[in-house]
Amino acid sequence: MIGSFINVGERTNVTGSARFKKLIMEDDYEAALQVARQQVENGAQIIDVNMDEGLLDSEVAMVRFLNLIAGEPDIARVPIMIDSSKWSVIEAGLRCVQGRAVVNSISMKEGEEAFLEQARLVRRYGAAVVVMAFDEEGQADTVERKVEICQRAYGLLTEKAGFPPEDIIFDPNIFAVATGIAEHNDYGLAFIEATRQIRQSMPGVHVSGGVSNVSFSFRGNNAVREAMHSCFLYHAIAAGMDMGIVNAGQMTVYDEIPETLREAVEDVILNRREDATERLLEVAETYRGQGAQKQEATLEWREGDVNARLSHALVHGIQDFIEEDVEEARLQAERPLHVIEGPLMAGMNVVGDLFGAGKMFLPQVVKSARVMKKAVAYLLPYIEAEKTGGQDKKGKILMATVKGDVHDIGKNIVGVVLQCNNYEVIDLGVMVPAAKILETAKAEQVDIIGLSGLITPSLDEMCFVASEMQRQGFDTPLLIGGATTSKVHTAVKIDRNYEKAVVYVPDASRAVGVAGQLLSLERRSDYVAEIAADYGKLREGYSRKGEGPARAPFAEAQANRDPIDWAAYDPPRPSFTGVQVLEDYPLPELIERIDWTPFFATWELHGRYPDILEDATVGEAARGVFADAQARLQDLLKSGWVKPRAVFGFFPANAAGDDIEIYPDEARAEVRAVAHCLRQQMKRDGKRPNLSLADFLAPKDCGKPDWLGAFAVTAGAEIEAEARRLKEAGDDYESILLQALGDRLAEAFAERLHERVRKEFWGYASDEALSNVELVAESYRGIRPAPGYPACPDHTEKQTLFDLLDAPNRVGISLTESFAMTPPASVSGWYFAHPQARYFGVGRIGRDQVQDYALRKGWSLEHAERWLAPNLGYEPAAGERSREAA
Repeated sequence: MIGSFINVGERTNVTGSARFKKLIMEDDYEAALQVARQQVENGAQIIDVNMDEGLLDSEVAMVRFLNLIAGEPDIARVPIMIDSSKWSVIEAGLRCVQGRAVVNSISMKEGEEAFLEQARLVRRYGAAVVVMAFDEEGQADTVERKVEICQRAYGLLTEKAGFPPEDIIFDPNIFAVATGIAEHNDYGLAFIEATRQIRQSMPGVHVSGGVSNVSFSFRGNNAVREAMHSCFLYHAIAAGMDMGIVNAGQMTVYDEIPETLREAVEDVILNRREDATERLLEVAETYRGQGAQKQEATLEWREGDVNARLSHALVHGIQDFIEEDVEEARLQAERPLHVIEGPLMAGMNVVGDLFGAGKMFLPQVVKSARVMKKAVAYLLPYIEAEKTGGQDKKGKILMATVKGDVHDIGKNIVGVVLQCNNYEVIDLGVMVPAAKILETAKAEQVDIIGLSGLITPSLDEMCFVASEMQRQGFDTPLLIGGATTSKVHTAVKIDRNYEKAVVYVPDASRAVGVAGQLLSLERRSDYVAEIAADYGKLREGYSRKGEGPARAPFAEAQANRDPIDWAAYDPPRPSFTGVQVLEDYPLPELIERIDWTPFFATWELHGRYPDILEDATVGEAARGVFADAQARLQDLLKSGWVKPRAVFGFFPANAAGDDIEIYPDEARAEVRAVAHCLRQQMKRDGKRPNLSLADFLAPKDCGKPDWLGAFAVTAGAEIEAEARRLKEAGDDYESILLQALGDRLAEAFAERLHERVRKEFWGYASDEALSNVELVAESYRGIRPAPGYPACPDHTEKQTLFDLLDAPNRVGISLTESFAMTPPASVSGWYFAHPQARYFGVGRIGRDQVQDYALRKGWSLEHAERWLAPNLGYEPAAGERSREAA
């Protein structure tokens, strides 16, 4: 049906993809490139790139991303659609795109003169253009208006701007139908008929649109939405639509749509009956919630033979009948071990195949592993009674979160996925020293070592582990993963320390494939050679960057601080100074403030909440894990064993250059502690400052008193202890679920406490009234930056904060030697109250600032380079770094 249809991928769009926006805002362009690569791999024939974000330098981001794409042949083979509402961003992108681009979009909403000016520039760059059916009177919604606007634009483009018809793409606006508003009933037919007339009257042009808009009224009912998309495209393509945003792989085949549903959908799309909306609503209810959940609810699968039942239970994560089915299989088998080697492993192979094909998702796979563990646990006594060994494994993999780091959710997920694919996993847990990792690897004769880390100091520890593997003569492949790691860092830093195979694994879905390649006698040599060549190119490209983007001299950056008029501003006085503790904080206040989008990302389900629950690809899996999360939260509310705690305080303080002096009392005669800040050092155009957090506190020489806030919150050590117990009991799913919820509760606690600080404890925004959506979007005055993150990337600054709060004694939150917080479900940071205070990233800095920072901290240059390694805009001098630097 859509063989000649051009599919536009739109996930590289910061306004439409929460995941892509997060990657760009965090400067993780390597992972952002992977988003583009996945779109191409999934069939996108054009990728739409949009960088319109208020806190982003959109022009710089667009140019950087497009330049990176140019160096990726597997992405650059498809055209780029440069998408922005800002002409300066579009033009910046056009200057650097290789080959022919598509501009999205221009319109006549500001009149013909502006339209022609932009069109001529697009033509000068040799690009095609998307033209919206939008003029001075607004968006076109009728056939007549759609055709009229497009014909008018066509005349201007071909006669005055020199466009050939084949470089013009009209978007006549797809609007939602079946909304209950009579005026909307004709929207689907209007687009189809306008498309027919546009293609007939203007030969050579293309017609595009965002197909998902048509089914917006049926959010939450994917079966009906997919049928609507299929029917709409069936008629629109026949009328001449040849381009659009739609995932063809996730559409229902037109001929396979049940006749009753198809007739009801087409009545709506083509507006064939006055009661079409009511009839479709009635039909739609019979299709709501179809999928895995409905399949689990029925017991028809219990009628199959025991092998089929075991496979079904594993694939669908159903553990209700597993013991009785395993017992039945055991009685039929010659030996209990044969049940594991036979039907259970066959079922897990199905799980592995479905996961590898993208037809199952992590929450479902982890549930499958839970069923498998329960089945094996039932059989173990029988196996031990026979005194026999276990089944052959594909390989033995050791995994550990490195010394100083306490985060292991991602590592646990990878371990489960590997176990589901018949690998033996030895998990050493968190904060594991290099010596223990290597001693265990030798004793257990493992085939692969995997390292994980979340905080930036872990990168240095991984380099040390690799160098120790080299010194001790290991030849075991080394896998690198975790939120703070990257392919570039692995190639440039870690790989240089170890001559054998070092492979970066970006997520759990890649782990099985990488392990399989490394342990294959036939493929290993070629695979390792490919990785080595790839990393060599990355190192070469990295070295060619030299100093990277231009950096201003540090003195110049300091002079270009945020120009706050302190004479016109009186810092608000907090309601108290000193420290307060909140014990056993009410859980309902935190639950209602949870930002759910990162929760789904933990499970590698990418999309913005609540839209992800209706996503055609991951919606079913997302709904399942979300329902489990809600049930778990209800259990936590009823049981009352979770004890969230917080400590926070306000301290007299003033800025002193790029430092913040914190005083013991309002006399401000002595300095109790100093918070050291870094400053942006990128070359500026004179319009924007080089920011430092110290800019947002009144300078001490201005004569005005100011205050700095600090906080540390935790969802409680009880969560980590219970998660550990669940894991030891074999329930990885509930363990990971609880850890993920702990992280979300800690973040929600930080958000709730900040709200109370603004409105109550500091009180500078006592009349604030924001929704949870606005709170998640940080639409309020004041910031709470955390040491170790972009605005203050030095993790060691947490020690100053923790000393001020006495967090270990007051609420039980402590720091590891690498300054990771434990319990892991904890958040800490500073409070700034100034209206101009905002989040930013320090970015790359020069040697002159690093030297200044080292002097202020009382460090050696080498020590400063260790802790600021991700921000260094230069390569440190050659030589082995001190292991005592921590």
